[in-house]
Amino acid sequence: MGKNNRMADPSRLDPHETDDKQLLRVVIETPKGSRNKFAFDQEQHIFELKKVLPSGMTFPYDFGFVPSTRADDGDPVDVLVLMDEPAFPGCVLSCRLIGVIEGEQQDGKKKERNDRIIAVQKDAHSWADVRTVDDLGKQFCRELEQFFVNYHQLSGQKYRVLGMKGPAKARKLVEESLQ
Repeated sequence: MGKNNRMADPSRLDPHETDDKQLLRVVIETPKGSRNKFAFDQEQHIFELKKVLPSGMTFPYDFGFVPSTRADDGDPVDVLVLMDEPAFPGCVLSCRLIGVIEGEQQDGKKKERNDRIIAVQKDAHSWADVRTVDDLGKQFCRELEQFFVNYHQLSGQKYRVLGMKGPAKARKLVEESLQ
């Protein structure tokens, strides 16, 4: 198979919707309910299985990235998307930002920021009234934070939640990471 037979590179899409600049595009890597962690490989233009979570642990919501961005960890900006039904790897969604989990991961002595944007898919019925992470409730937010702590622990890394901020901070993080 020649190089020209690869799929397009979704990581290079325009991150903004053309009709509504308040909406961002998000490329889904791992669907809600999956034990499989998928990631897009920009060099090979494929979605690759990165790890399998242990029995009983799944991704609580769809997980992906904002195209044409680069976060402090060198990867595109991560996004957890709240929506009614799971999407699939490679699906591009239009989302509104509602907040960010600010976090720091540590692998041995190396520490780096690894924030996670939280967004709602624009047509999600169950999440239509959610405009900010505060609308989710404290218990819901604690569970999201704990998922990322546990997820990193499986890889021998520590993840420390530094705080949770609203949509303005999430948008600023995305804008600062544009390539």
